[in-house]
Amino acid sequence: MTEPKEPNVAKEPNQPNDELQKPQELNEPREVLREIGMFARCLDSISNVEFQHLNLSRGQYLYLYRICENPGIIPNQLAELIKVDRTTAARAISKLESDGFIVKQPALGNKKNKVLYPTEAGLEAWQFIRKEGVHSDQVTLNGLTQEEIQTAIQLLRKMRHNIEVDWKFVKKGGRRPYMDNHD
Repeated sequence: MTEPKEPNVAKEPNQPNDELQKPQELNEPREVLREIGMFARCLDSISNVEFQHLNLSRGQYLYLYRICENPGIIPNQLAELIKVDRTTAARAISKLESDGFIVKQPALGNKKNKVLYPTEAGLEAWQFIRKEGVHSDQVTLNGLTQEEIQTAIQLLRKMRHNIEVDWKFVKKGGRRPYMDNHD
């Protein structure tokens, strides 16, 4: 007679999987970007699931959040802020507008430029998104001291500034040196 199997029960939130606690080689620079990528994808996946009831498409919460933080922002500034190309931003902006989360209005003094504002529905969605952000901040930073948090912010900003140089260069059609022999 076989014993009944334990049901496959998920661990409590914030209880790390023991298998993932194995020490990693920390002396390899690529581990930094791997770790950043992993927690960014985790947070993005969680957000995409938890924001489904808001009828936001994948990743649209990023655009809405920044528009609510910066009412009257122009699309090019928004694209720069989120670090996406203008075409990608234009598609997301158009979808947010058609779904009633934002409105485009002519800019004062330059009617060619459009400025972006959240609608009432956009502001309501933003309130929920902000709650998720506070919760995710708490979970992600759990166990870190204020000093560690400040150090992490400083290091991440320094790394972002470093890569922004290449991002702007490539965005304008440049080729980074490692590509010289790869056509």
